[in-house]
Amino acid sequence: MQSDDLFLRKFCRQRPRPPLATVNFDSKRDDPFLLLGLHATPPEPDGFFRALSAPTGETPKPAKPPKPEGLSKKAKPSPPQIPQPGPYDNLGGGAWVRNFAHYDVQSILFDLLEATPSSPSQGGGSGGGAVEDPDQCLLDEGDGNDNELLLSCPHFRNEMGGEERAGLGNTQGRGCLWLSLRNPNDAVSVLEEPRESHVQQQGKSNYFIEHADLGAHYYRKYFYMKGEYHQNFFGIDDRLGPVAISFRREEKEGSSGAQYNYRIIFRTTELKTLRGSILEESVPSAARHTTPRGLSPKRLLEFIIPELNLHCLRLASTSPKVRDTLLKLDEQGLNFQRKVGVMYCRAGQSSEEDMYNNESSGPAFEEFLDLLGERVKLKGWEKYRAQLDTKTDSTGIQSLYTRYQDYEVMFHVSTMLPYTANNTQQLLRKRHIGNDIVTIVFQEPGALPFTPKAIRSHFQHVFIIIQVEKSCSDHTYYRVAVTRSKDIPLFGPLFPKGARFPRSPAFRDFLLAKAVNAENAAEKAEKFRSMATRTRQEYLKDLAENYVTTTPIDSSTKFPLLSLGGKRKDKLKGAKGAELHSAGALVWAVRATSGNEEETGGQKLPCLLGVSAESVVLIERYTRRVVFNCCCRDVIGWKAVTDSRAIGGPCLDIFYERGEAVSISVMDSQAEEIREMVQRLELVTRGCEAREVTPLRDGVGQPGFLMSEEGFVTDLQRFGYAESGGLQLGARVVRLCGHALVHLGPEERARLLRTAHKIHITVIPPDENGKPRRSERGERGSERWMGIEESGEGRHIETLFSLSVLSENTDSSEEEWQSIADLAAACRGILEALSQEGKKTSAGDPLSPLHPSQPWWSDRRVLLCAAPWQEKEDKAVLQAEVQSLRQNNQRLQEESQSTVSQSAPPAGLNHVLS
Repeated sequence: MQSDDLFLRKFCRQRPRPPLATVNFDSKRDDPFLLLGLHATPPEPDGFFRALSAPTGETPKPAKPPKPEGLSKKAKPSPPQIPQPGPYDNLGGGAWVRNFAHYDVQSILFDLLEATPSSPSQGGGSGGGAVEDPDQCLLDEGDGNDNELLLSCPHFRNEMGGEERAGLGNTQGRGCLWLSLRNPNDAVSVLEEPRESHVQQQGKSNYFIEHADLGAHYYRKYFYMKGEYHQNFFGIDDRLGPVAISFRREEKEGSSGAQYNYRIIFRTTELKTLRGSILEESVPSAARHTTPRGLSPKRLLEFIIPELNLHCLRLASTSPKVRDTLLKLDEQGLNFQRKVGVMYCRAGQSSEEDMYNNESSGPAFEEFLDLLGERVKLKGWEKYRAQLDTKTDSTGIQSLYTRYQDYEVMFHVSTMLPYTANNTQQLLRKRHIGNDIVTIVFQEPGALPFTPKAIRSHFQHVFIIIQVEKSCSDHTYYRVAVTRSKDIPLFGPLFPKGARFPRSPAFRDFLLAKAVNAENAAEKAEKFRSMATRTRQEYLKDLAENYVTTTPIDSSTKFPLLSLGGKRKDKLKGAKGAELHSAGALVWAVRATSGNEEETGGQKLPCLLGVSAESVVLIERYTRRVVFNCCCRDVIGWKAVTDSRAIGGPCLDIFYERGEAVSISVMDSQAEEIREMVQRLELVTRGCEAREVTPLRDGVGQPGFLMSEEGFVTDLQRFGYAESGGLQLGARVVRLCGHALVHLGPEERARLLRTAHKIHITVIPPDENGKPRRSERGERGSERWMGIEESGEGRHIETLFSLSVLSENTDSSEEEWQSIADLAAACRGILEALSQEGKKTSAGDPLSPLHPSQPWWSDRRVLLCAAPWQEKEDKAVLQAEVQSLRQNNQRLQEESQSTVSQSAPPAGLNHVLS
């Protein structure tokens, strides 16, 4: 009961979210992974796909969608098996009505089966473990992953570095550089709106906030703040328990005529909420357009959620408390104030008592605290105080505070909290740090490895261990390890195995992002889910019992509709294809695999495909997690097979960004759904259907065309076999002889073109203007190259270069000309650095990044001088980029001649590019 009170007080005291800051993105901004010197080699998999390699077997009967972790009944111990729910079973429930457009990811995962009282949530014990068989709990001895910082512990999972996010399409950039600014799957939330409106929360940081339900602002944004009238209905369903529904009718944006859209929120005791909209013309109704007031809420619910007992619903009262309670209920899981514990571990220490009894801190710890945040006096402190006393100094004189993106973070530092002599428990310190979900453990050199066994607390679920090396010097480094309760999902930012982070603002951002994401992920643990579910249930029950009128939903005065017979309603159909114009995400059940089958071993994952006007996502049905996402503006094309007699059946390959692909398939009887997906992609992307071309070699064995490193056809033999076969200048090759072009090096490409029995290529035709199709990432700069870092006596040189290509769909302007000049200067600087590096750097030089005495970030960040052959290859690549920039410059010059009224290029630009 005490836990519930703490949970309630937490959400009652949270302040409204601060306004979002407007941020202008710069393609030259430092890549966070490059600043931290992340290892360029592929990370180690975390077993996600290895667990999916067992045979799936047959599924004679459609299986119900699985329940989330912690809500299922106790099961007998059994070996891990592949989840059997297929993508073609009857999904059921209102969430799967094809015409309904979902606002966010968690709305797609909404399931009425999870809201039934037959599967209540039970609170867990220490560590927040899911409800399991006791025998299974006893068998859990940890993951066996430990090192000199951290030991393995039962019911905890360690992160030592090198972990990989589970998902499809995890590719690497040219030169094995991570595309670190790509939106992580766990950071995907809202689908209906442009990603920039949510990514801008990053501010000046380079890291994404993960596991945050940003869709919780749906009621605030489209109901509460609109000022227009909307309807709320409350009731207690016999099977679902208390429910709350909100409706709002609005005119569709961009519509030339009277087209209307209905926004709907359906809340149950389950934490996932159905949020989305449906176009009026998509709803079957014989009385459509008979009244300007539109459809009735009853008709909408009968179509979207037929399982709901409508007779229990009553119109909500007009009390202002109704709207305020619904706002608080929806934003229950959003909290932009974080408290993080910080414990100090001296050399030779490891136990909780040892760390709590360190009366003062050493210089290494003080240096770390100065990097982490700002020291503030508690007396009179008016910002977030994290339960610290700001009146009488009973919890210490000062504390550590900082802001990160939209979050306020107050640190409970052990040495800043009151110390009690002759008291080994130090309760005045433990009462604060012991109630923090996330705890940072700072280790001095010589400290013993940490283990969660040493901590006696039911609330500390994540520990971030930081060990310092060469403290209080110009070469201070930190090593990192993380351990989390086993039912907490992996969270970012991830880091390479054996990483040593230099003391820098970039490391501070990394650490703060890790701490914020840790608490967001921890809220998915069963211990906290059960508390949130009980709180939500009390809110809904109070609304259904105390804030309703006597008006049933049948007698609603808004959106009236003529009464229709039940049988007749089943035969009615909405306008075919009307839902394809929705802004939210339409959903299809599919099986998915990466275009590079080596990632999953060819295993097809049962997924839900969601395509909105802004994003494409794939959600794995068993784990309920996003395994793929990309922006619609990054989709460059697709290849559809609708013939059920084809090998592999009906399928769809979606090409995105640099030519990567994700493949989805459906049952032979569902070929029509592939056509629907293609129609949807045609409306929301700039891509087009891919073509298959099989050019014959000419008399001297040449294929008759040339292509750039990106795959663009730059030269085409006139009247040759390639041209007659349908190949065009500006087309983009995405597959070569069945291999994804982006995964092939120059030598592999040349070998296939030279030795393949038959050249077979998949190409994306150019657009209607003859220009190559590029993703938005390709236009704004997706290739980031590392510079050179040297570490010596008082020297620290850090250079970061970015190559970008200007947008194809923007007019020529002075800013574009200046961008080209800057890019040309950057390319020239890179080439000069490459030519001089061989003279300055050698493996025998102690200052060389290749010398064994240098830290990991020095020898792994220097890709440009790692070896002579690598230098030659990089020079060739950069020269190709310079040539591409020159071609873009020439194109812009030609376009500028037709737009004389616009600004002319800066003087001397041609000299710079030459």
